[in-house]
Amino acid sequence: MPLAEHEIMIVEDDDDIRELLAEMLGDQGYGVLTARNGRHGLDLLQGKRPPPCVVLLDLMMPVMDGWEMRAEMLAVPELASIPVVVVSGAADVQDQSDALCATRVLTKPVKWPDLLASVKSICGT
Repeated sequence: MPLAEHEIMIVEDDDDIRELLAEMLGDQGYGVLTARNGRHGLDLLQGKRPPPCVVLLDLMMPVMDGWEMRAEMLAVPELASIPVVVVSGAADVQDQSDALCATRVLTKPVKWPDLLASVKSICGT
């Protein structure tokens, strides 16, 4: 299966980080969907078939933060099953990963090999 059939959603409010991750993952052959905050991300996920193979989720964002987005995802069975990798600079994020039901937690600044390995492992590519 071509990697482009494996779509990744990036939910990140920092334009530079979001665009860089999208470009780097796109260069690896993945389809990429981007959102600037949790509300935008949820709007894009509504009715998205097939859903992305993983959501890369920042926690600290305006409008709707990553905590709120994940809570809303967990309340909807079709969205709850989408794996989430939390990508955050919050110091205590590792301690709170269970509450987020996150598949993985990566601390900013993220090392590209770690992020790519996580995506490959989760998406089965």
